[in-house]
Amino acid sequence: MHSEAVASRSADSPRSDTPRTGNGSPSVDAVSLAIIEQLQEDGRRPYAAIGKAVGLSEAAVRQRVQKLLDQGVMQIVAVTDPLTVGYRRQAMLGINVEGDLDPIADALSAMQEVEYVVLTAGSYDILAEVVCEDDDHLLEVINKRVRNLPGVRSTESFVYLKLKKQTYMWGTR
Repeated sequence: MHSEAVASRSADSPRSDTPRTGNGSPSVDAVSLAIIEQLQEDGRRPYAAIGKAVGLSEAAVRQRVQKLLDQGVMQIVAVTDPLTVGYRRQAMLGINVEGDLDPIADALSAMQEVEYVVLTAGSYDILAEVVCEDDDHLLEVINKRVRNLPGVRSTESFVYLKLKKQTYMWGTR
């Protein structure tokens, strides 16, 4: 698929003893942000090298990385070009919904072909990125699965002609 996990992704909700920000997200200190930036540059960077860069021991970095993974703050993944691994069609779906968005967003999130789901304000209630083997596969996903979800009022497909940039290097604040 679009992203293959190289480290475990925690599906569990964050621990209740984790410090939180005002919006309920786990709080992340400056050292953890520096670790995240190191891993964004190279997800395979050794913990010892990260420790040297951020002023911690290898063991302390290992513990912090595991905590960040457990809290769902970050994931460590191998990002591929879908075309090189057999997926010839990508598209963004704009979806309009009647009623509660959450059940539809959850159903979309459970679909193997769906890589990205966001609830939005504007012309669409939900945007979902899909990665498919070919046009027939894309048609099956849209016509047979997405449009058949209870509450889906309409969809609009934005087929990708060429992937020009895909990066996850936006850094931290």
